[in-house]
Amino acid sequence: MTRLRRRPQGPGQGHRSGAPSILVAAWHILSKQVPHAELGGDYFDRRRDPERETRALIRKLERMGHTVTLTKADAA
Repeated sequence: MTRLRRRPQGPGQGHRSGAPSILVAAWHILSKQVPHAELGGDYFDRRRDPERETRALIRKLERMGHTVTLTKADAA
């Protein structure tokens, strides 16, 4: 059986990485016949759960050997 070889990925290959997601978005827009709704530059920031992110950062610091103590900041 012949084994397929991967082509080497050179410096010019990165610009095509977004093409599949653009194609999927276009397919959904065209198939459902809805206008494109821009989610905004802060879309992923708004989806982020602050408590989950805090726990993840605490774990990361503890793995690095730090002791973490948190206190709530005053709402200014």
